[in-house]
Amino acid sequence: MVDELPNMSFMNSDMMGEMPGLGQGSGGAQQRIRRRNRMITSCLECRRRKLKCDKGHPCKNCTKFGRDCVFLAPALDPSSQLKLTEIKEKVGSLEKLLERDVAKSFRENAGWPVPDDDENDLLIPEDEQALEATPLATTDAAYEDDGDDLALDLGIQLGRMRLTERIGGFFRPKISEELQIALTDIRNDHRSEEEKTRNPDPAADLSGYESFLQPGPTYIAPASGFFYGPGAAHSSLIEFLPSKNAADRLIRQYFMVVHPLVHTVHRQSFEESYAIFWQHVNANLEPVGSLQAVVFAAMFSGVVSMPEETILLEFGVSKASLIDNFRAGTEGALCRAKFLQSTKTETLQAFVMYLVPLCRDQVSRAHSALVGMAIRIAECMGLHRDGETYGLTPLETHIRRLVWWQLAFLDVRTCEAQGPRPQIRKDTHDVQLPLNVDDQDFLLHSPPVQDRELFTDATLFNIRVLCNEMHRVVWHDRPRIEKKQMSLTALLSKVESWHNSMKARFHYLDNNSPIQRLARLILSINYHRLHISILHRYHNGVSVRIPDRLRQIILTSGTRQLEDAITVETDPELTPWAWYAGTYQQWHTAFLLLVEIWAYPRRKEADRIWACLDYIFLLQPDRSRDVKARQVLTELRDRTGVYQARRKMKLPAGSAKRLGTTAPRPVGSSSWLPDVGLQTDNMLDRSGSDAHAESNASGMSPESADSGRLSSGIYSISGVADGQILVNKNMTPEYTDSGRSHSGSTRSPSQPREGPPVGTWGGAPQVAEPDSTMIMDELMLPEIDWNEWDKLFPSSVYDGQLDLPHAPE
Repeated sequence: MVDELPNMSFMNSDMMGEMPGLGQGSGGAQQRIRRRNRMITSCLECRRRKLKCDKGHPCKNCTKFGRDCVFLAPALDPSSQLKLTEIKEKVGSLEKLLERDVAKSFRENAGWPVPDDDENDLLIPEDEQALEATPLATTDAAYEDDGDDLALDLGIQLGRMRLTERIGGFFRPKISEELQIALTDIRNDHRSEEEKTRNPDPAADLSGYESFLQPGPTYIAPASGFFYGPGAAHSSLIEFLPSKNAADRLIRQYFMVVHPLVHTVHRQSFEESYAIFWQHVNANLEPVGSLQAVVFAAMFSGVVSMPEETILLEFGVSKASLIDNFRAGTEGALCRAKFLQSTKTETLQAFVMYLVPLCRDQVSRAHSALVGMAIRIAECMGLHRDGETYGLTPLETHIRRLVWWQLAFLDVRTCEAQGPRPQIRKDTHDVQLPLNVDDQDFLLHSPPVQDRELFTDATLFNIRVLCNEMHRVVWHDRPRIEKKQMSLTALLSKVESWHNSMKARFHYLDNNSPIQRLARLILSINYHRLHISILHRYHNGVSVRIPDRLRQIILTSGTRQLEDAITVETDPELTPWAWYAGTYQQWHTAFLLLVEIWAYPRRKEADRIWACLDYIFLLQPDRSRDVKARQVLTELRDRTGVYQARRKMKLPAGSAKRLGTTAPRPVGSSSWLPDVGLQTDNMLDRSGSDAHAESNASGMSPESADSGRLSSGIYSISGVADGQILVNKNMTPEYTDSGRSHSGSTRSPSQPREGPPVGTWGGAPQVAEPDSTMIMDELMLPEIDWNEWDKLFPSSVYDGQLDLPHAPE
């Protein structure tokens, strides 16, 4: 504090008096505080005894009376400054821990199931320490200035999958080049000669490329003049208003299939407002703008959720024309309600309801901008503070919570589609979850104050909110993993803790009820999607192969996610709610599993995965799987290349260099193989391959053969596509008398070492030759304690055996 005293001298008495809490006497009168404006140069003893000090070291007074002469140092020496910095850092850490404990206590009291950070987050398992997320997938995007702004930013369509420059929420501008590397590697082509002749790789036919760049039927774009054009605000209500019977039908549709999923209104309150709306219309009076907006937004959602054939039968017009009518009507009502400057909750409620049918499976940057604007409006209106803070009624508090949490869902959804990261953070609001009660409970004499232990009007919405918040936690923690501030296992443990709390919280869900079975499926889809969201950047890392225990989670969770998502779309009992299925997933996991199953045909989940891929990519089930895989990947390469050329996407310079061959990086465990780029490097699972024959000849499992290859001098090169492993011919393994190499391989010294061809990138092969002793030493890592892992992922299911056993010869 001594070194801060001179700075206080610049704050004169008038300034001190103006600051709250300073310059105030006990009686409230303002006191003038005099501050010394010169440095203290006397020693402490002379200053305390009011003696004249001669400034000597020591001074004459202290020498005469035998006292310790101590002076205030003008500045701290480097060692003292370092010590002070350490103390400040410790104080900051303690403050952070205190804030976290307070927040955790608040969330526990509120019944919040999303776990917070744990002290064990920094305990990184041995087999994760060398893992590196692929630099070819980044959070932030960049574009060249000469891009085609007229092109829609919806990406390309292939089957049921819509793929933009963001895959799984990450910007991936070089996906076409990555696919090209994978497809041109001859070791990834395990078709028979007959299949190669009968089904050669198709040539790029992009003559009708505009078709796969066009939006799908579910895409709804906001009007270009929504904000600044005068047309919407000056339009008349009568231009878009249907008959009373038609409006009643759309409102019934809203409460049947939209309200259970997107719970943004209180039904009884809305019905009262709806009756008032028609009273004004019948009396030739124009309802207030906020009321118009919320009614039109509800009818707009009702139209979007209704099947095409039902609209043709009941209204006699196409669904597209009806959607255009109510979209324009809702936008006009919002403009008349002055939604950009209004402070009415009803107006913001209508705006959020308008965004719901827009932000589903196809989200453009315009949608993302609208959601960001809605969040800013909500914060300006104070919706990020819970209604109880302002002493609002339980019903008003409930409605504010519904609107806020739907905005939070849209925040994450648009972030996944357009990036870069969620706008809402858990430390910027204190809004509690909506109570798990029915809407009619708020009309009771004593409104509810706690959740009910049964399925209510708000249950499905709350499940969606809690799933969404766990995704927000993952968004926050993923950068911490890359900075080595948290381990993958710690984040997966957090997900498991959350999932267990969700199962306990919603234990009453009944599969015999279609809507409750839908709730279970939505929970399952989001839970398994969390695993993919965490691990997919490491599945195709450019340096080290992901451990099999994590790869198995990708396979099992990805397969289950696709199966549940297909069930939501195809189950007849769930058809009424299928209109909103595109918000839960966008089939990007199918792309991940397609690459995996193409390179590893013997995966245990192969049959289940291919059943999903046939549905998603509209493939013929009876065709050869190898042929189908190459067909889909080739089309993806060509179409993403066209889209990439029009959008002019850029990759950071440091990441772009990883597309070429760079210096080798030792693998962190002898049980791993390099796993680089989009492809996989399995040389063992393909029937008839040299690697498989080699493993059979030696009586080894494929995993042992993997280890043997590694000990023979095969190691990873950053930036080389998966499957392109470089061989150091000068590197020979050292064996003990027992025939085991230092890396743990069971390969015999006499066994031949035939490595695959070296990888290339637009040039001659490049081989790096590091010191073999260094690599062998770094491959020797201690065993991992799996006790904690087995609690989360039972070994009976996650046994590390990824492939089907080979048939006995």
